[in-house]
Amino acid sequence: MSINEKKKLFADLMQKIREVISANDDYTMYEKIVKLLKENVPHYHWVGFYFIKNGALELGPYIGRPTEHTRIEIGQGICGSAVAQNNTIIVEDVTKESNYLACSVETKSEIVVPLYNKNGAIIGEIDIDSDELSAFDEADKEFLEELCRQITLKS
Repeated sequence: MSINEKKKLFADLMQKIREVISANDDYTMYEKIVKLLKENVPHYHWVGFYFIKNGALELGPYIGRPTEHTRIEIGQGICGSAVAQNNTIIVEDVTKESNYLACSVETKSEIVVPLYNKNGAIIGEIDIDSDELSAFDEADKEFLEELCRQITLKS
């Protein structure tokens, strides 16, 4: 997919996501967002939200292969590191990461974007895995960070 095709896809999806955010309760909103992303972005093979509960990340709505990682400690793996470091993490090749928690042997790359409340505190994250190496770039990062900002505006 060319960068222009990707940007067009993301722009179209953002409009649909804004509609989903404004028209649904939180749980339904998260379910619909993961479905929209998985069905419309070819390199998004696993899409899910994790939320901070009782000092750890707990798996929320997701679409993709089943995972045993339904609870992740802060600082553990890529997901826990994104929360601990308070920033987006892109991993081009998960096999080169010593702290990677394998959800699937097919996964090759990952992006994790923190999700905040209106007070700026991290409440969770969106986690996306791809079966392609180096699947995520700056366009994915910008799109997913904007998606998380839109969710924050609703909360």
